[in-house]
Amino acid sequence: MSPQRTRRSTGVVTAAVATLALVAACTPGSGGNDEETEPGTDGATTSEEVVTDISSLGDVTLVVWDQEVRGGQNEQIEQLNAAFMEEYPNVTIDRVTQSNDDLTTTLRLALTGEDAPDVTQVNNSRSQMGQYVAAGQLLNLDPYAEAYGWEDRFPDSVLQNTRYSEDGVTFGEGSVWGLPQVGEVVGIYYSTSKLEELGLELPETWAEFGEQLGTIAEAGETPLLLGNLDQWPAGHVFGPVQGAHVDPEEIRALGFGNEGASWETDGNRAAAEELQSWVEAGYFNEGFNGADYDAVWQSFTEGAGVYLMAGSWIGPDVEADMGEDAGFIAPPPAEAGAGKVTTGGTGIPFAVTANSENADVGAAYIDFITSEDAMAVLAETGNMPVVETAEHMPEAGLQADIYAAYAEVTEDGALVPYLDWGTPTMSDTLGQSLQSFMGGQLDVDGLLAALEADYSEFVASAQ
Repeated sequence: MSPQRTRRSTGVVTAAVATLALVAACTPGSGGNDEETEPGTDGATTSEEVVTDISSLGDVTLVVWDQEVRGGQNEQIEQLNAAFMEEYPNVTIDRVTQSNDDLTTTLRLALTGEDAPDVTQVNNSRSQMGQYVAAGQLLNLDPYAEAYGWEDRFPDSVLQNTRYSEDGVTFGEGSVWGLPQVGEVVGIYYSTSKLEELGLELPETWAEFGEQLGTIAEAGETPLLLGNLDQWPAGHVFGPVQGAHVDPEEIRALGFGNEGASWETDGNRAAAEELQSWVEAGYFNEGFNGADYDAVWQSFTEGAGVYLMAGSWIGPDVEADMGEDAGFIAPPPAEAGAGKVTTGGTGIPFAVTANSENADVGAAYIDFITSEDAMAVLAETGNMPVVETAEHMPEAGLQADIYAAYAEVTEDGALVPYLDWGTPTMSDTLGQSLQSFMGGQLDVDGLLAALEADYSEFVASAQ
C-alpha cells in the first residue's frame, strides 16, 4: 500500500467551484417548463425551446432529492449546490437527502402523486428508472443533451447506462434519462497491517485469493465481512465471484436483461458453488445476513476482518478512518496476467421528473454538477469522477488504489453491470434469493432456478 496521499490545498476546490459556469443561451429543441407530460408518453416536454440561460427565469425553488449522505459524497454535493446558487442567485435549492433505501421507497410513492421533486437521483435499473420511463414519470433529456453537448462530454460507455427506449423496454439504447457524477467499481478492501501480520501478499489470481481466505480463517481472523440485512450487498459479493467463472458478455446480457443468456450454465453454477463453499467454511462474519451494511464496513475500519468486498463509493470514508492502512484491489483474474472482471459502472444518475415545473432549471443543475469543473470538485472531495478519471487520479493513498483498479478493469478487463438491473423484479429476486442461499434455505439449483425464471420470463415478455 502506498503512503497516504497529501490532500491538495482547499484553494484548488475554491478555484474549481469558482470557474463552474453554464452555457447561457436558448437552444431550439423540445423541452421547457410550461408543458406538462401526460402519463404513458415518452416523458418529453413539448415547448419549442429549452432555456439554458436560467438566470432569465425569475425566482425559482428547485427541489432536489439525493442519497449523497456519506462524508465525501455529501461534501461534494454541498459545495456544488452552493456554487450553483452563487452562479444563479435567482435559484434556491431545496435539498432533501435520504439513504439510498429510503429514497428508493419515497420516490416510488412520490412519482405517483403530487409531491415529486424537480430533480432526483434514480437508480438506472429496470426496476426503477426503466419502470419510471415506461410510466412517463421522468423527463426525456435528449433536448438538453443536445443543448449542453452531453454526448460529446460523456462516452457511450457511460450514457448507455441511462439510455432506455421510450417504452422502457430496451435498456442500453434510446434516449438519455439521467446523468451520473461518479464512476463505480466493486473490489476488495484490505488492511495492510493485517496482511503483514498474517504474512500474506496481495493475491495475483482468483484461486490464490480463495486459498488466502482459508489461511486467514485458520489464523483465527474473519476473512470476509458482509452486512446483508438489506439483501442487495450480497450481490456485490456474488458479482466478482461470477466474474471469475463466467464470460463478461454473458454477464452483460444478464445484467441488461437482454436475450441470449441463461443463469443455468456451468459457469454460474461454479460461481454459486464457490460462494456456498465460503459460507460453509465460515469465511464470513457471524450473523452476516442480519447485519447492517454501514455498521459492518465501519467495523472493518475499526479493525474487524481482513477483507471487505464492497464498492468504491465508501472509499473516502474508509480512507478517512484507516489512513494508509487501507488498500483496495480489483478482484484478481482467473489466470495470472488476464484481464480483471468485476461489477461496476456509474453512480446513481440524476434525473428530472416529468411533471416538474422547473425542467429547464433542473437540467441546468444536472449539467452543472456533472461538468468538467465539477469533476475536479468530485476528485478533491474523495470521489471518483465518471469522466476525466485519469486526469484527477491522486498520487497515492486508498483513492489512488481505487482509481487504478477502475482503470485496470475498464481498460484491460471488463466492467460488467450490476446484476439487479436485469429485470423490473430482479432487484428483489436477486437479493432475496442470495440471502436465502447464503442462509442455507436454498441450494445451488434453487438459486439458479429462481434467477433464471425471473430473467427468462422478462426476456420472453419483452419480445
